[in-house]
Amino acid sequence: MRNLCLRFCLLGGMILPTLSLAAEEPADPFVWLEEVTGEKPLGWVKARNAECTGELTADPDFQKLNDRLLTILDSNARIPMISKAGDFYYNFWRDSKNKRGLWRRTTLDEYRKESPAWETVLDLDELAKAENENWVWKGTTFLEPAYDRCLLSLSRGGADAVVVREFDVKSKSFVKDGFYLKEAKTRIAWRDIDSVFVASDFGPGSLTNSGYPRTVREWRRGTEVAAAPQVFEGQPADVSVSAYRTQTPGFERDWVSRSVTFWTSELFLRKDGKLLKVDKPDDAKASSFRDTLFLELRTSWTTGGKTYAAGSLLAADLNRFMDGDRKFDVLFEPTDRKSLASYAPTLHHVLINELDNVRNRLYVLTRQGNDWTREEVKGAPEFSTVSASPIDPDESDEYFMTVTGYLTPTSLLYGTLGKGPAEKLKQSPAFFKADGLEVTQHEATSADGTKIPYFQIARSNLELNGKNPTILYGYGGFEIPMVPGYQPTTGVAWLEAGGVYVVANIRGGGEFGPKWHQAALKQNRHKAYEDFAAVGEDLIRRKVTSPRHLGTMGGSNGGLLMGNMLTRRPDLFGAIVCQVPLLDMQRFNKLLAGASWMAEYGNPDVPAEWEFIQTFSPYHNVKQATKYPRTLFTTSTRDDRVHPGHARKMVARMKEQGHNVVYYENIEGGHGGAADNKQAAFMWALAYTFFKKQLM
Repeated sequence: MRNLCLRFCLLGGMILPTLSLAAEEPADPFVWLEEVTGEKPLGWVKARNAECTGELTADPDFQKLNDRLLTILDSNARIPMISKAGDFYYNFWRDSKNKRGLWRRTTLDEYRKESPAWETVLDLDELAKAENENWVWKGTTFLEPAYDRCLLSLSRGGADAVVVREFDVKSKSFVKDGFYLKEAKTRIAWRDIDSVFVASDFGPGSLTNSGYPRTVREWRRGTEVAAAPQVFEGQPADVSVSAYRTQTPGFERDWVSRSVTFWTSELFLRKDGKLLKVDKPDDAKASSFRDTLFLELRTSWTTGGKTYAAGSLLAADLNRFMDGDRKFDVLFEPTDRKSLASYAPTLHHVLINELDNVRNRLYVLTRQGNDWTREEVKGAPEFSTVSASPIDPDESDEYFMTVTGYLTPTSLLYGTLGKGPAEKLKQSPAFFKADGLEVTQHEATSADGTKIPYFQIARSNLELNGKNPTILYGYGGFEIPMVPGYQPTTGVAWLEAGGVYVVANIRGGGEFGPKWHQAALKQNRHKAYEDFAAVGEDLIRRKVTSPRHLGTMGGSNGGLLMGNMLTRRPDLFGAIVCQVPLLDMQRFNKLLAGASWMAEYGNPDVPAEWEFIQTFSPYHNVKQATKYPRTLFTTSTRDDRVHPGHARKMVARMKEQGHNVVYYENIEGGHGGAADNKQAAFMWALAYTFFKKQLM
């Protein structure tokens, strides 16, 4: 599901939920639902699932919608996105014949053809059948620069925790007695052909309170991982630790990273067996390429007699920086409505992707002597999202560019910086009828006067009569921006049916850089909810819709947003879809990865912080006497990031209070909610059928 994933490192083993209650917590009558796979909780889940599917799948249009969504998700006309490794371009592909997927490869010349010839490297369906496992693909890490070996990550049922196995891409087989790690939220990186850096679950005391690795080891081939020497150890309260090697020939370096909180970190250069700390602000992101150190600032920084603004991108000579020099080149500096979306170095340039009033602008920076030149990379239509990534930055200035918009099917382009316009390689077909639809951008005024932009996708001749069925989507957290993108599921299930779709760019997100995000942290979380409500009110003021016809949807942190719309503004909405949500904010830090998010929400075990956290804890604010809009809650049993107990307990409490809510829990799927295309189609069909019944 799009935009459901919280941005954080998927590193350590899963913390099993505890059923004991701290002495200071009030008794929770539904804590038993936190036992993820217990017989009694799963019996409760299956009963709720039966109620949900019994109602929604009985809709006469449900199966038709489900089948059409699955056809889109399985379509061979989709763009097979590729990444280069050595001489080949790799792709992972699912369709109706390959439910779990094919890992395959081709050449660039072959890829240019309308129907490329693919060479299968691994058939995940065959592997799952042979091993009697429900394998879900989670990606690979190649050994550079040979690219003949990789570390392959497989998940059972879609969870974040993975099994890691060494794979030989030449023989297309797993390496006998190769590197192998049991299921955990592992971070692993090649050091050379015979050694890896590994951070994983090594037993008691090796995980942080968040369930991620606390120790890093250097593991040599042919030895037991338990005996591998420790490189670094973090603290139990840290989020995670990891280590990696930059493999650029001539610039090989070992690095150790310690994530102290979600937003603060330490970076160490490992040299001659010693760890040399990179002297950066704790909340700055750091990376290196060849001889350059890049620093992305989240707060302003005064150093070397100069002050650099929050949201800036700085570049420095790495060796001189480590020796104490503080001379920087400013590659990007934000404004009130302009932020850094991403950056990526190539062999001779740096790609800068700016977000200007929630619209992408792509530039190429080139060093000439002591200065940098700046040139815009053209090719993006209005109200679109553009992203660019180097193909092989160690070797060339080639790049892939993707362009997508709410009504613009995604296209993939290939180019070389400094050598003219990019070549269009692939174009996604139009999966829904966009004739007569238009995208417009508007602003709402939040409670404190802040202007909140939002996108509206609707018919160009929309009658402003307050009766248009409308879905308002939002996220508002973890500095993740909501940007335009082609969404066939929304187009087919909602826009073609005459509905209006709206995306809000509320505080807490990253639309306008770190300050926009930081404005809604912890005790200021309410501002995100006020922003979202303001967008809903603006839609009503403009007579686009009315509460009877206004629905809202969001997942993960956006599920917490939905919970707060439910409890704070039940008068504003006619229906809510709340997906893989956080809802019990008194216990979120005790469940799975929850402790890693305290830098975002606060620590509920600190009385002064619980005082403000409880104001946005939906589980504690739902009231029996209040009339709430009908709500569909969805989650996944295999979500080992946001605990399914959040949604389970909320539904149990609301049903006990007599509220009419609907619940569906996918037994597989992980945090994305679905483990394959069939499950994804079914979940989306449930959501949009629910909205149709409630809003149209």
